[in-house]
Amino acid sequence: MSRRASERSIFTRRILILGGAQALVFGGLSARLYDLQVIEHPHYRRCARDNALAQRLLAPERGLITDRNGALLAGNRQRWRALFLMTETPDGPAVIARVARLITLSHDDESRIAAMFAGAPQYVPVVLKHELDWRELARLEVHAASLPGMMIDRGFARLYPLGADAAHTVGYVVRPNREDVEANPVLALPGMRVGRSGVEQARDGVLRGRPGVTESEVNALGSVVRVLDRAPERQGQTVRLTLDVGLQRAAAAALRARAGAIVLMDARDGAVLAMASAPSFDPTWFDNGVPDAVWSRWMGDKLHPLTDRSVQGLYAPGSSFKPTVALAALGCGAITARTRFFCPGHMKIGDRMFYCWLRSGHGWMDAASALQQSCDVFYYHVAMRTGIDRMATMGVRLGLTGAPPLDFPDIAQGFLPTHDWARRRHITWTAGDTAVEGIGQSYTVFTPLNLATMISRIATGRLIVPHLVRAIGGKPIARPAIALIGLDDPHLATVRRGLNAVVNTTLGTSWDARLVLGGIRMAGKTGTAQVIDEDAAMEAENYDDARLPWKDRPNALFVGYAPVEAPRYAAAVVIEHGTLLGPVKAARALFKAAFRQEQAVG
Repeated sequence: MSRRASERSIFTRRILILGGAQALVFGGLSARLYDLQVIEHPHYRRCARDNALAQRLLAPERGLITDRNGALLAGNRQRWRALFLMTETPDGPAVIARVARLITLSHDDESRIAAMFAGAPQYVPVVLKHELDWRELARLEVHAASLPGMMIDRGFARLYPLGADAAHTVGYVVRPNREDVEANPVLALPGMRVGRSGVEQARDGVLRGRPGVTESEVNALGSVVRVLDRAPERQGQTVRLTLDVGLQRAAAAALRARAGAIVLMDARDGAVLAMASAPSFDPTWFDNGVPDAVWSRWMGDKLHPLTDRSVQGLYAPGSSFKPTVALAALGCGAITARTRFFCPGHMKIGDRMFYCWLRSGHGWMDAASALQQSCDVFYYHVAMRTGIDRMATMGVRLGLTGAPPLDFPDIAQGFLPTHDWARRRHITWTAGDTAVEGIGQSYTVFTPLNLATMISRIATGRLIVPHLVRAIGGKPIARPAIALIGLDDPHLATVRRGLNAVVNTTLGTSWDARLVLGGIRMAGKTGTAQVIDEDAAMEAENYDDARLPWKDRPNALFVGYAPVEAPRYAAAVVIEHGTLLGPVKAARALFKAAFRQEQAVG
């Protein structure tokens, strides 16, 4: 009996323990269920909603760049592209392989996709192909269910209607690199571009625009069921330039693919109307990435087509610098308008002989006639009387040094030496060095833009500052009032008389390329500048630079303005290793285009 009672007691205890454990388990489960279904219901409801919704940023359309009249210089062309979001499928490579069987992917596409898979954030769509034709678009739509993560999206290609004719000035865009994206993650969005040169780079911030966002309902496979909300992207602002499409084309045509640059300005306010550099390039290549073959061709070109010679090319000005020297000498009293020097065709300074370009000599010359016939000997005398420091000071006054505030990246700075500069570099400065600087050789270098600024200021007597951007987002750029340059009128009149005679008299160096257009005349100054040390060769009586190899011939320059009586246009032209009248004819063609355009509008 006692044994049976003991067994019953043990059994009862086990039942109680087991029942208690079950009660605890079911009580805990009930409490957890209550917690999940009641207490944490709002949280899980939000999570369920988030699982059913997908948000995606939308790249904005880049802003337009137009000329002064609204003609398009840089715009956008709509295209359809294939994107892939890596977070939408566990086997991305398999999906990409299926896509590759449906559409054509080039070697460049495959390389780019591989690179983006390696470095792009998982949440950012990868561009599989930038531009789909209609057949490819239809194939992807039909097979969309078997391509999780693949999306068809609207994008834009950057468009440059003038192509190479305005490539350096307008610039180009490229895909953002890693540094760009780290600085601004929005740039990781497919289709985002950054400016890398010209106005595209200088005004990149206002051209980019603001991204939009879509909120879509998706099913269990991640496919979009419907778009619930959309905050539209905002296109970048329109940047209106001072350029004129017709004159820009005329400038490029005037160079005729010869290596060099040309700048045309409104002499009254400094607006840059045309700015061309040759050789040039097709800027559309950069939008999706320059093919290796094209890049290799550019890099192997000894004429460096990617260099913007109008603002980055530094050239010795040659005789185009003589008007500056004349104004410096007149201003400091080193000479007067009547001062004369005799030119026998050479001049000995110390133990060295310096030659004039006309070996037989010009005879007696004054400031105006020495400009007219470009007498070197006269300017050897004038430079030594004036001194290098006064010439440099006048150069600064005329806008020849430094980089002008042109709303433009990477502008080279013109340079004029001074005694202090030479002393700091342990250069022993001699009278011969000053004489050579007086004809625009040796250390003196300027950009074509510097030279256009100089001739504008001489033509108008005002402190003209070049500018390229006219308005942003429809709002005009405010410009300060233009002050007088502060040079004596008689001094300016003397130099202008010489510049007029250069072109419009039979003894002038530009007579054979003068402007004949209904009574409109142009004035200006030619220049040739050595690119190698020709001192020994120039001492020979039979020296002829036309016999030199093309790459060793002097550069040819011209600075000029028109009309003579009331200047409206000013130009600077440089043609590398060109003939004397080559840049004069280029400037003449551009002036003609400008005046004929005026007549057509008027």
